[in-house]
Amino acid sequence: MTLVILAAGMGSRYGGLKQIDPVTSEGEFIIDFSVYDAIVSGFDRVVFVIKRENLDIFRETIGKRFENKIKVEYAFQEMDNLPEGFTVPEGRKKPWGTGQAILSCKGIVNEPFMVINADDYYGREAFKIMNGHLSGLDANSTEHAMVGYILENTMSKAGSVSRGVCEVKDGYLESMRENTKIYYEGSKVITELDGEKKELTGKEWVSMNLFGFSQKAFETFHVYWDDFVANNITSEKAEALLPAAASQIVTDGKGKIKFYSSPEKWFGMTYPEDREIVKQEIAAKIAGGYYPEILWEKQ
Repeated sequence: MTLVILAAGMGSRYGGLKQIDPVTSEGEFIIDFSVYDAIVSGFDRVVFVIKRENLDIFRETIGKRFENKIKVEYAFQEMDNLPEGFTVPEGRKKPWGTGQAILSCKGIVNEPFMVINADDYYGREAFKIMNGHLSGLDANSTEHAMVGYILENTMSKAGSVSRGVCEVKDGYLESMRENTKIYYEGSKVITELDGEKKELTGKEWVSMNLFGFSQKAFETFHVYWDDFVANNITSEKAEALLPAAASQIVTDGKGKIKFYSSPEKWFGMTYPEDREIVKQEIAAKIAGGYYPEILWEKQ
């Protein structure tokens, strides 16, 4: 079973390559705990989607840690990998987003696979849930899956976040809309959508980019990406987003997305201030025996 980790983002809000920012005294990263949970849950292969220029640092600081535990491969998100007839606009510096990143895996991943963000902590139960779902699929199944989290458990006190807010019916995703600016205003949870401020309950289900797909999903991903480029090619900042691409599978009638939820708490490093919270959460799990004090043998 394959785990795809999206790690090509530049981390502009965080101010650095946050995917390789240690969160334990042993120098472990959030990625380490995701890979550990994947191995424990039955995954035997991990594919990192990265920028080509980061290959050496990723391989040296991350890949080599567990190459003897799980098969490690790399796919590259290229800014100039655009549909025919289009070129990168002048001034564009950042990658095109997770909606393009996922296409980097086509041809490398040829079976049902799980996908997550590099800088998010999801909890082991989510990996077990997704392994169970994917193990029953064939490569061209139209039954995909996701694990959702409660919005208020995914917020940052340091600033706004982007979340795909989900509507769920009879255990399946009905719709998912990306809210690119959700934040606290006092004790209220606010979203700015279509030029208006709206209060949310905080109990909404949201996507944290944890999905399980068969190969059939790539058909819709290509359609989404082609449309995105046609409408946004002149933008310096617009991002194609995986939740939007996944949602299109449902809205276009190309398949279903089974909606699962995890009892564990998500946490991540959107802003520098989040790092201490992540360190405390991980430390508590180690102290409680959820993780060993040292994940991997020293090389």
